[in-house]
Amino acid sequence: MTAGVDVSFPGSPAHGPGDAPDLEARGWSSLGLECAPKIAALAALARIEAPQPVPRVSYRSRGNLLIVAGDAPERARGAAQDLAAGLHVTLLDAKGDAASGAVTEWAGRVDSITGYLGEFSVTIAGLRAPGAAQAQPAAARFDLVLDFSAEPLFLMRQPPQGYFRAPADAAGLVSMLSELREAVGEFEKPRFFAYRENLCAHGRSGIAGCTSCVDICSTRAIASDGDRVKVDPHLCMGCGACSTVCPSGAMSYQFPRVPERGQQLRRMLAAYREAGGANACIVWHDGAEGRDLLRAAARDGQGLPARALPLEAFHVAAIGLDLMLPALAFGAGQVVVVAGPGEDAEYLEALREQMRIGATVLEALGYGGSRLELVQARDGAALQAAFDALPTLAGLAPAAGFDLSADKRTAIEFALDHLVRHAPRRVEHIDLPVGAPYGEIRVDRDACTMCMSCVGACPESALMDGVDRPLLKFLERNCVQCGLCEATCPEDAITLHPRLLLTPAVREPRVLNETEPFHCVSCNKPFGTRQMVEAMMGRLASHSMFTGQGALRRLQMCADCRVVDMMSSKSETSVLDLGADR
Repeated sequence: MTAGVDVSFPGSPAHGPGDAPDLEARGWSSLGLECAPKIAALAALARIEAPQPVPRVSYRSRGNLLIVAGDAPERARGAAQDLAAGLHVTLLDAKGDAASGAVTEWAGRVDSITGYLGEFSVTIAGLRAPGAAQAQPAAARFDLVLDFSAEPLFLMRQPPQGYFRAPADAAGLVSMLSELREAVGEFEKPRFFAYRENLCAHGRSGIAGCTSCVDICSTRAIASDGDRVKVDPHLCMGCGACSTVCPSGAMSYQFPRVPERGQQLRRMLAAYREAGGANACIVWHDGAEGRDLLRAAARDGQGLPARALPLEAFHVAAIGLDLMLPALAFGAGQVVVVAGPGEDAEYLEALREQMRIGATVLEALGYGGSRLELVQARDGAALQAAFDALPTLAGLAPAAGFDLSADKRTAIEFALDHLVRHAPRRVEHIDLPVGAPYGEIRVDRDACTMCMSCVGACPESALMDGVDRPLLKFLERNCVQCGLCEATCPEDAITLHPRLLLTPAVREPRVLNETEPFHCVSCNKPFGTRQMVEAMMGRLASHSMFTGQGALRRLQMCADCRVVDMMSSKSETSVLDLGADR
């Protein structure tokens, strides 16, 4: 992140794929005839209009720096003296007790810390500032933090902007101090995500459902907020993994948006085919380790095959099935995601899970081969070897012409419809791995009392009641397998079954259970269901409050008749009687 500098999205003309191409950065090192389709594809990519700008997230740092000495007080004190000329430095040392020149030195230890660049809130235990008579807890705010502690103050996989963990080597520390001197001023970055609360399957009525985005976030930017989640945009670092694992599309990636990526894929693959190219392989990589790997493969060897069409992403964790399957529908024979040696292991597992789901579907449809691959390489030679080992695969079907939707499930649905239409094998449904975001629910009709708790819990309108009839209906297209209905059901009558239904029935509500209504024994008005009333009477028959026949009979009345019966019953205690006894 750089002060005052906008960040253009990867793959846009600002990144230059197609204008005087840096061949090494594109993963190949020679301009033979076989590369002509590849060059045409990248040139087409460069001609696409820049996407609409995304909202920005701002930071402001005034240069107030906290240095936590930890177990390296001498190194910390030396760093403090080096930085004091340009920053307002406070050194926190467990044994410090005096001001040291331009550096303010406090004794104490960090009890807790939260925040990000320009807004760190630190609680210091046993604080003793210069001149203070005794130690006391205190809260303070800083813009920057340099941490020499043996155990880092932030334990998340990716700490926030503005927090610097001091390296062990002297050269690394010198470089970090230089970076700290530049971390003053106003900064901004893209707001990488968009959140649609109405689609979120996180919870209902205090019952937990989907926690995928919370679990995957390496910066802890996402947290539970009742039945929804909340995202701190200042902590978000733009990996996009939350959008990849989100089953409903409530969390979506914006840098760039999926429709803009779809346009890139379509134009790129069309230009490649028109120039005579075949067996296209879309290669996703990031602009850091991934770009370096492509450059190294070209510099030190033959580079990637001419059929490999690179597309740069801000982070590869954002490449989910809503981009992989459409790439195949648009004419690619294979999709490869390239990751560097330092990539987060949990992100890679999330990508593998996406690919497992996609591969299960493709294999069931008769599309053989390794169509979706994750390649993690330590250097250019390893990357080239990995591509040499991959099979060359033709496109799956005639290229589709649809535009990608901003809605994740709709984008996947369009791609699947196209692939199913041209599939070598016809199947009606495909069983998916546990955790897949598609499937049906199964209801034990004998156990179900038709209480409709599941209908109220379903966040996606996959479960519906019969309005004026005791029906439980299910629309499989909407189900994200979040498990809220299963967790809510008081009778344990619901189980999940992950699968992909490929018949028109997926778009049509079907009845899971129905029963006859129960009629009030007093006025004959229908209310509830016979199963529900009979189950309620069976459970309450032995309760002390329902030992009399009148009380049990009242359970068989509608709400109005129940009130009338209670008021007219001579055996019932009235609040008026209680008042008269005083």
